[in-house]
Amino acid sequence: MANVTWKIARRGNAQLPLIIVTALALVLVLLGKAEPALFDRARMAMTDGMRPVLAAAHEPIVRFNRFVGSFDELFTVYQENLRLKDENARLRQWRNVAVVMQDRVNRYQALLHAVPDPGLHSVLARVIGRANRPFLETMILGAGASHDVKPGQAVVDARGMIGRIYLAGNRTSWVILLTDLNSRIPVTIAPGNRQAILVGDNTPMPSLDTLSQIVTLKAGDQVVSSGDGGLLPPGLPIGTVVEQGGRYRVALLADAGSSEDVEVLAFRQPPEQPPATPELPAVAAGLPPATAAPPAAQPGPQTAQAPAQSKPVTPVQKPAAAPAQPTSPPADDADDER
Repeated sequence: MANVTWKIARRGNAQLPLIIVTALALVLVLLGKAEPALFDRARMAMTDGMRPVLAAAHEPIVRFNRFVGSFDELFTVYQENLRLKDENARLRQWRNVAVVMQDRVNRYQALLHAVPDPGLHSVLARVIGRANRPFLETMILGAGASHDVKPGQAVVDARGMIGRIYLAGNRTSWVILLTDLNSRIPVTIAPGNRQAILVGDNTPMPSLDTLSQIVTLKAGDQVVSSGDGGLLPPGLPIGTVVEQGGRYRVALLADAGSSEDVEVLAFRQPPEQPPATPELPAVAAGLPPATAAPPAAQPGPQTAQAPAQSKPVTPVQKPAAAPAQPTSPPADDADDER
């Protein structure tokens, strides 16, 4: 009987801590619902106090994960290193070719007295946002009219052209991308200097609308801006011609989705004004300007000046007739001799 009583008491003592813990948990839950800010402050204080411990415990785990992951990336890094070395060697060769060709172009321009390209003033702007209005995808820049940004100017990054300014505010501006359905810009396809229109269709690769039916395209041709219209500067790199589904499209060099810092090119060539005087062709041909002809076309002043020029002539003619009067003295002399 005593053993049975001791077992019941022992079982009750074992259940007492569980009941106390359950009661404390309920109290904490109710207190957390009633005063959530109190628990947030306590959690923050505990985290701040244990920060050195957590950092010290986390550092070996991070190093171990990097060590284990390095085995998987060892062969990948080796192959990537070989590829980058080969690419770097090819880029150095092309750099030497570009330097030589640029020097040759400079010498040819000096010999031909070529007019150099106009200098471009650029404004560096940061992409501060993207929106789907008023177009499917619009880029918002942190530069506006206060930074000399105007609608129609080209927007480029380190790789190529992205789009052009559509709307310029005081401190921000909106960019319409080349891939948008409303984008149309004139381009030149090299080699061959073939003219075309780059047409956006809301796809990553715009299409080409050639201006001539006899123009033939092939994959690998380079597409640059033509500068027709005077809004965009000529020669801006845009992309490469690729064939997709039996139709030629342009793989853009720039990626608008990953661009963060771009340049706005302040280029606007004003239309050339005709000369003020319509006699420019005659002057260019070496002929006298037409402005000297009106004095010859006025007969009145010339007839009035003719008598004025004849008046000084009459005194000159009178001395010529004077020798006819002294002929008599020689006649008298002849009579005396007789």
